[in-house]
Amino acid sequence: MKSMKKSLLCAAVASAFVVSGAQAAGISDDKVKIGVLADMGGPYADVCGPGCVTAVEMAVEDFGGKVLGKPIEIVSADDQNKPDIGSAKVREWIESQDVDVVTGLVASSVTGAVTKVLTDAKKIALISTSASHAFTTKACSPYNAHWTYNVVALANGTVKPMVEAGKKKWFFITADYAFGHALEKVASGVINSNGGEVVGAVRAPLGTTDFSSYVLQAQASGADVVALANAGSDFVNSLKTAAEFGLTETVDVAGLLVFTPNAKALDANIAGGMKLTTGFYWDLDEKTREWSARFKARHGSIPAMGQAGAYSMTMHYLNAIKAAGTDEGEAVMAQMKATKPDDFFARNATLRADGRMVHDMYQVRIKKADERKNDDDIFAVEKVIPGDQAFGKMLDSCNFAAK
Repeated sequence: MKSMKKSLLCAAVASAFVVSGAQAAGISDDKVKIGVLADMGGPYADVCGPGCVTAVEMAVEDFGGKVLGKPIEIVSADDQNKPDIGSAKVREWIESQDVDVVTGLVASSVTGAVTKVLTDAKKIALISTSASHAFTTKACSPYNAHWTYNVVALANGTVKPMVEAGKKKWFFITADYAFGHALEKVASGVINSNGGEVVGAVRAPLGTTDFSSYVLQAQASGADVVALANAGSDFVNSLKTAAEFGLTETVDVAGLLVFTPNAKALDANIAGGMKLTTGFYWDLDEKTREWSARFKARHGSIPAMGQAGAYSMTMHYLNAIKAAGTDEGEAVMAQMKATKPDDFFARNATLRADGRMVHDMYQVRIKKADERKNDDDIFAVEKVIPGDQAFGKMLDSCNFAAK
């Protein structure tokens, strides 16, 4: 009898450990909560903003609304492109709302502040729209997944071919914060290593509306190419000003980060013919057209690459939770890196040890007015750039990845 009681007690204890282990390995707080943080009304609103919220909602719905039997919830907030506001909101989400993961993440200065908060909390950052490569190099983290593009891919895809074609002298009009600085620095390295030179640069604050003084300096520089190391409405306003001053008639103007909504907002007579690099185009093939049609039906416009990236990385994250059997950050990230992303966005893709998602990029040309079939017919895809060529090799500046 004593032996039977002892066996039953051991079985009960073992069962308790199994249940406890299952709970520890399952879903924390009985839900998975996704925070979407972005510029919701400023210069970057059209390239992520509410559209990133729509994309994440689509991913959750397509996944079925639950993972491991638990509901998936979404919260969103406007970071106003301010690091202090963004980091404070994410800290509040973690401490008060049990947010498990944050995506969106546009302005690199905001992302830099937010990823520190997330890493301290051992929560994953799904970076859809920031450009700086710092998040997989000097500011890398085991909890960062950088998905859509970065400054290295933009420079390799756009700048290198132009220098090789004989455009040797470059002048930069640069967004004066982390993203612009990083883009100018990396692009300058590509220019110099391919026999070109940077003859000058000016930096304009985020949200600048009057670019006339910067364009006049560019005109006086003697450059072959004026590079716009900015994005969103800053890109639109700087290119419009360049056209008004006749700069586009005398030199090549290169947009180093151009999203489809911004290209669409420009007069085709001004932007037509410009070549650039992108991580996604809605009209690439049947898969991209099908998803983009669903996105447009809900959001009212064709998707920008960061919005398509937000969908892709959310799906990969949720699939990783399902496969890992838990939403614990370290385990989920390990699963994300062990499984190759593969969807309408992620082509020939892998998530590297440093958190960089390497995938095909595209060299495209903005179509001229007489080439366009409709208002959404913006780009002509001229070349597929394999991911290893676009993003380059993993650098040893990311210590945890090197180990």
